[in-house]
Amino acid sequence: DLERDPDVLDTWFSSALWPHSTLGWPDATEDLDYFYPSTVMETGHDILFFWVARMIMTGIENTGNIPFNTVYLHGLVRDPDGAKMSKSKGNVKDPLDLIDIYGADALRFALTTGNSPGNDMRLTDSKLQSSRNFTNKLWNAARFVISNIERSDVHITWNIPAPGHVEDRWILSRLNRIASEIDHYMNEFQFGEAQREIHDFFWGEYCDWYLEMSKIRIRSGDESPIPILVYVLEKILRLLHPFMPFITEETWQTLVQYLPGDPESPALMVAEYPIAETNLYDEQAEVDIAAVIELVRAIRNVRAEFRIQAGQPVEAIVQAPEITDVLTNEKAVIKVLAQVEPLLINQEIKDTSPKDHVSMVLSNGTVAIPLGEIVDLSQEKQRLAQELDKISQNLAGLSNRLADEKFLSRAPEEVIERERERLGVIENRRDRVRETLARIQD
Repeated sequence: DLERDPDVLDTWFSSALWPHSTLGWPDATEDLDYFYPSTVMETGHDILFFWVARMIMTGIENTGNIPFNTVYLHGLVRDPDGAKMSKSKGNVKDPLDLIDIYGADALRFALTTGNSPGNDMRLTDSKLQSSRNFTNKLWNAARFVISNIERSDVHITWNIPAPGHVEDRWILSRLNRIASEIDHYMNEFQFGEAQREIHDFFWGEYCDWYLEMSKIRIRSGDESPIPILVYVLEKILRLLHPFMPFITEETWQTLVQYLPGDPESPALMVAEYPIAETNLYDEQAEVDIAAVIELVRAIRNVRAEFRIQAGQPVEAIVQAPEITDVLTNEKAVIKVLAQVEPLLINQEIKDTSPKDHVSMVLSNGTVAIPLGEIVDLSQEKQRLAQELDKISQNLAGLSNRLADEKFLSRAPEEVIERERERLGVIENRRDRVRETLARIQD
């Protein structure tokens, strides 16, 4: 004889009571008065009626007021093939196992980066590995900054350091523009976009460019970048904290030990979130450093395309009268980051038409890289032409497959999507090979 426990509520009925019953209802408690109604309800779209609608109807019935005014619907986490995770299918990933492998912050970041509200996401090993790599990058950048504080006598403060160089003004300007963009995305519930912004700023601008530029100055005896490195890193930790709470808190607690006086808050969790300082916007610095980055990238692309060994310097001849000053001032940076020697700028050019060279058009000029003594350009042209033929054949076969109605009607959606992604990758490679062939002048 089975008898129902009188204290057990139906799952959905009990969830309908949750917003107010947990606060002391039906008694008129202080918590109920303070916390009800709340602001945002976050849940999956698959239980919108079962859960959310019942909460609203029951809340109105029992209290006379709605339980919340905004419902944020996140997508479902699916397996790498796009199938819904199910114990019966055996495709469920245990988050505790993933935390043991990748870490809690990496798992959080992988689940929430690049997603838009309501859209499902596929949880893949590559996405988890990318998030773990990002976590490691943050840790290593912090170690670099702290090691420079420890060995330096430079004065570090909580205040905004006085920028003494164009790249200092650039990184401070970019930091505050990113803070403004993140604030916009957070207010619009575009959390995935907010994370993408801070990810790209930290990795692509702070680490790849400012930190590397700072190394060159520090090695030359100029320690002025160190306060900027510290200030920007501390703000990055604040921006990242809602998404990666553990590593940011641990790193922040270590970093603030090197700053004078007591921090404004005992923990990063309760520290003020960064607000854009518009007075630090510097459009000219952003334009100048963007020109330097474009030039370095162009030279790096040539090195990669022609498989020039690391450590092998190449000559670069730049014609860019409009940005002569910034290129001259950043000459040491360009030489190191692009592995260039010599770097000839405008009036220094003796031979404006070097033979056996690769030329590229920049936003503000051109750069020519003589490769005749390093690379057999005739042989490279032949190799690239052969590669272009193979690419064209692959594109034709893939395009025909994606135009086949039988394939589109029978193949699983995830297979079709994967083939479309392959098509995009191959088309990008085709365009790069064509551009490289067009740049070769022998």
